[in-house]
Amino acid sequence: MYPCNSIKANYNVSEGIEIVYKQLFDHYGPQNWWPADSQIEVIIGAILTQAVNWSNVEKAISNLKEANLVNLKKLKEVKEKRLAELIKPSGYYNMKAKKLKSFVSYLDDNYDLNLNKFNKGKPETIRKKLIDIYGIGPETADSIMLYAFNQSKFVIDTYTKRIISRIGYTSEDVSYDKLKALFEKNLENDAKLFNEYHSLLVKHAKEHCLKSSPLCIKCPLNKII
Repeated sequence: MYPCNSIKANYNVSEGIEIVYKQLFDHYGPQNWWPADSQIEVIIGAILTQAVNWSNVEKAISNLKEANLVNLKKLKEVKEKRLAELIKPSGYYNMKAKKLKSFVSYLDDNYDLNLNKFNKGKPETIRKKLIDIYGIGPETADSIMLYAFNQSKFVIDTYTKRIISRIGYTSEDVSYDKLKALFEKNLENDAKLFNEYHSLLVKHAKEHCLKSSPLCIKCPLNKII
């Protein structure tokens, strides 16, 4: 049992979820995530970060910037093979190049490469359209919704599952939708809050709540009584 499991013993889910956020924010401060200069850069990053560390994604995006390809029209025109070469640091580069081209093609065919046109209507409809595009699953779709479109969709990843399961509010093999609902039902429906909370969970998982050897003694969540 992890020491942070005491949070579950002392607080119900709604209280605990809020307290964890406040404690992490007090400890780490604002994360200013997602680090990008434009919506399309966020979307590129969300696709490239699948199954790879962010540092590798940064290298790939840097390559795209040097080639002046963080641009929808340029991404449409570039050859898939050339795109794959540029994003090689992100891993699975051939597949990810195909995913990027698929997204751009969909946007071109249906919305004249206009992200504002795409991001109109009910959030659930927009999210479904994203998931229907090749290479975009629930986590990537929610990352785009939250960080590119400023829609209040909570992003679930392995870091989130690890922390919340160690606290005891769920199991680590919990479904994506179930854990997403847990956060969205117990927090104010606020995109800024969701953004900051998810970023803090990622930070905490990397700093203290490590996969194999968690640093429980120094964990800021152990200060919660």
